[in-house]
Amino acid sequence: MENCLFCKIIAGDIPSAKVYEDEFCYAFRDINPQAPTHILVVPKTHVPDIAHISGLPADAQTALLAAIGKIAAQEGLENGFRVVSNCGPDACQSVPHLHFHILGGRAMADKMA
Repeated sequence: MENCLFCKIIAGDIPSAKVYEDEFCYAFRDINPQAPTHILVVPKTHVPDIAHISGLPADAQTALLAAIGKIAAQEGLENGFRVVSNCGPDACQSVPHLHFHILGGRAMADKMA
């Protein structure tokens, strides 16, 4: 997708602090972290949001979820972490490219909203 921020990051056109990459996904540190550890995991294929994940092959869907666990272990988040994927404007999705936030490194609030 030509004007997609995350597609440009994946392509290397915009610098990022990469923490993980495989055939299907790319993960990097959020530039505005909401927790001590805040990493974004994105598919390399452009899909606008979680509601459209069926646009990815099954192996890519599986790889995204597996990457989250690998990254959490790599980051030492053994006490737990939160995974969030905002979908659409009402959920404040700021970049229309499917992405998962991995948040950790501290105890999370018990309320999500």
